[in-house]
Amino acid sequence: MVCASLRHRGGELLGARKGLEAYAATGSTMGVPLLYPWANRIAARRFEALGRTVDLDRAPGRFRDDAETGLPMHGAKVAGGAWTVEERTERSLRASFDWGADDQLLAAFPFPHRARLEVSLAEGAARWSVAIEGDAPVALGFHPYLRLPPDASVDVPVRERLVLDERKLPTGEREPAEPIAGPLAGRAFDDAYVAPSGPCVLSGGGRTITTTFDEGFPYAQVFAPPGEGVISFEPMTAPANALVTGRELPLAPHHAAFTIAIG
Repeated sequence: MVCASLRHRGGELLGARKGLEAYAATGSTMGVPLLYPWANRIAARRFEALGRTVDLDRAPGRFRDDAETGLPMHGAKVAGGAWTVEERTERSLRASFDWGADDQLLAAFPFPHRARLEVSLAEGAARWSVAIEGDAPVALGFHPYLRLPPDASVDVPVRERLVLDERKLPTGEREPAEPIAGPLAGRAFDDAYVAPSGPCVLSGGGRTITTTFDEGFPYAQVFAPPGEGVISFEPMTAPANALVTGRELPLAPHHAAFTIAIG
């Protein structure tokens, strides 16, 4: 359930990075992946959450670590495993994943639940909608890598930043932030925010691409690594590391959606 290509008037809008095969084999993110059951980094491989022990080593090889910090990052590789397609039309796809049906994943993350993901197309827009049902904390996110045109500029109406420590984990403190605006040339980001107050806008190459957090995503990460030619406005249901800290961590049932639109 990774979106590997999003095209508009013959032009590819998504960053392939290391490609689909690397994503399937190692979890190296590309396109628009679901980060599940958590987005970004968490502080430990073994910890207590909602009175239960999470031990990622009970599912060896199923979770990936961040090369920079060594911390577990972005949840299960390929978001767990094979999804069941429930409905497919010319303009939509809905699939579900039963976490409790995989004994190894359930041993590592002991919360039986079902994730349902739907992607639908309308004129000039794609919408991702995810629902979590059952018994689980909800710390998921998405990582839509948008390709940067040479004349790229952005308008990201964030107002509040989450203070990060040296491992890029939230400290629990917040501070005011200025909106991110203007040309992107020579700028890099890997910052956490309270969700923007409106659409995140990427302009350039004769297009305007907006990412809108429709519902259920109160946090965001803005990621633009140097030299890769991509930017990501990441919708998140909880701050990074919320599974470990328990702070601002929603519980299932939970529904969330975001839209990428092209003008």
